[in-house]
Amino acid sequence: MQVYSIVTVRDIVRIPPKEFNQPMEAAAMSHLRKNHENVLDRDIGLVIAVIGIDDIGQGRLMPGDGATYHSVAYKVLVFKPIRQEIVEGNVVELMDFGAFIRMGPLDGLCHVSQICDDFITQDTKGSALLGKETGRTLSEGDQVRARITSISFESGNRSGKLGLTMRQPFLGKIGPELSWVEDDVKAARGETGKKDKKKKKK
Repeated sequence: MQVYSIVTVRDIVRIPPKEFNQPMEAAAMSHLRKNHENVLDRDIGLVIAVIGIDDIGQGRLMPGDGATYHSVAYKVLVFKPIRQEIVEGNVVELMDFGAFIRMGPLDGLCHVSQICDDFITQDTKGSALLGKETGRTLSEGDQVRARITSISFESGNRSGKLGLTMRQPFLGKIGPELSWVEDDVKAARGETGKKDKKKKKK
């Protein structure tokens, strides 16, 4: 599922003169957290937290600047989605063009064409997306399983774009009631579906 990992990063930290009276590690940690937490990096992913400093180099002075500059090696907890990875999340917003799904610290968009193999419309209240033939519904708060199809990150930003699909078998709404995934599993096993049961009753 989602990939969280601890990564060692190297950077330069500027310590201004007003912070010279603080322990060097505490001053550096404060700047690292302010500048790097909740920021996307194209190479390592979304930095969730700076969790520790391994090494701080000796300070260097720059002409015209009273601050000291230190080479720092530190560890961060990151979240890095991978293309084609299967993820689980919750529907946080519905639009006529698709559903926004929250997976850990990031949101992804599942376009209406990728929700399921059906014609999807939004109900009149805007509270659900409906499948015309399958009768499947998707509402805010539903838990879903999806596959990441596209990733767009720009380093330094605090948000990125993830494209998702639930159109493949064994993806879609999961949970205790009306699970699309359970329906797909039953169909794969050749078990009688709901529509077939209704036909038999007639």
